[in-house]
Amino acid sequence: MNVADRAECELVVIGGGPAGLAAATLAAELGLDTVVLDEQEMPGGQIYRSIERRTKQSDRIAPLLGPDYRAGLDVVEAFRRCGAVYAPGSAVWQVRPDGAVGITQNGVASLLRAKRVILATGAMERPVPVTGWTLPGVMGAGAAQTLLKASGVVPSEPTVICGCGPLPLLVAVQLLGAKVPLKAVLITTPRMLPADALLELPRAISQFRDIMKGLSWMRRLRAAGVAVHHGVSAVEAHGASTLEKVSFDMGGQRQSIDASVLLLHDGVVPNVQLSRSAGIRHSWDESQLTWRPDVDEWGATSQERLAVAGDGRQILGAKAAAPLGKLAALDAACKLGKISVQERDSRAREWRKRLKQHTRIRPFLDRAFPPTLVRLLPTGDTIVCRCEEISAASLRSTIRDDGLTNPDQIKSLTRCGMGPCQGRMCGTTVGRIIAEELGQSIEKVGLYRPRIPVKPLSLGALADLRNALTEPGLKAPAEPTRREL
Repeated sequence: MNVADRAECELVVIGGGPAGLAAATLAAELGLDTVVLDEQEMPGGQIYRSIERRTKQSDRIAPLLGPDYRAGLDVVEAFRRCGAVYAPGSAVWQVRPDGAVGITQNGVASLLRAKRVILATGAMERPVPVTGWTLPGVMGAGAAQTLLKASGVVPSEPTVICGCGPLPLLVAVQLLGAKVPLKAVLITTPRMLPADALLELPRAISQFRDIMKGLSWMRRLRAAGVAVHHGVSAVEAHGASTLEKVSFDMGGQRQSIDASVLLLHDGVVPNVQLSRSAGIRHSWDESQLTWRPDVDEWGATSQERLAVAGDGRQILGAKAAAPLGKLAALDAACKLGKISVQERDSRAREWRKRLKQHTRIRPFLDRAFPPTLVRLLPTGDTIVCRCEEISAASLRSTIRDDGLTNPDQIKSLTRCGMGPCQGRMCGTTVGRIIAEELGQSIEKVGLYRPRIPVKPLSLGALADLRNALTEPGLKAPAEPTRREL
């Protein structure tokens, strides 16, 4: 669909992952005129990226990705049948509280006005600013998995994976199946589970199959001769122009491994760029060291027309994202008069039950695999802002010497956060460093003030903005009067 041809609709869903597809599918079935804006070219999001292409019989990548990935095809096929309008290749650069959404598709910028908007922007891999993280050869484990799904590309040189949680083990097994020369997996959490995680284990036992997956991945790695080390800390990447070596502390000793590729992972965090730029209220989650939007049980936010679903509101996983999307869609349909409150609440019972089932394991996972690599903030020459190449030492010196107290002052003086990522990669780290230097809470320090566009937008596209004057009462400026001198 060419989204610039549309001026308005009842519901806009931003994101084509599990939450967005589930929300759009149900909303369309309930009679809502629904448009899905997806930056990718095919539905599926990060978790089911390229699922329609990868599940063809001739594809060699899908078997490496496992049954959980292939299950995404059912989600995508249900969405294709539902009647919602799909707009692939649509980069959203603005969401306004009144429901106006700024979009760029095929180089054309436009505004689409909706009565309700569901942000299903999903999660992003947490930036891990350890020493050497900007060296060529160092990247996120999730990013490596994305390359595998989208392009069938894997490392061909000696590789080390480092991080916490299930994803590093899953990626390791997938890369092992792709014949990647995997040298080691470095787990930053201890082998023995902490006491607070053990207390949550009985509740998580209903998802025993998911727990067993992690153990089976560990067995496969060890059977293949891949070293798996637990309790790793102080990870650093070394090399002159590219990665040459990974060093770390383990068991009170400093160790190192020669490698050309290092894949880091310290969990995922809600992608809050759009929700923050829309003025939605957010809170700091200290246990997960991240910001997330304040929502009610339906995903409704502090902005009346805007809701958030899926991992964009809280990291609960792909299986939980679908029920969250359904609940947001039910609430949208109710508020737009398509169903009654009673019908909304009745239909919601099934999805709340599924949500409860899929999230029983989450307290256990959060306590067993908390963020560890980013717990200690960077110091010295370690780069904090990749775009502007600003180090931790220079940032801390600026805070002390110039008396800066918030990220926006840092941005104005140092350009930290002004690069292409618009602070996505450095924002939380900068805020935490300021808080540490000033002895204040991160809530008081905050984040960069969001600026639009949140995605690159050319001046030419903005000047030719489509549907900019369709808003009632908004008129084009009159031609300037002229007089002869």
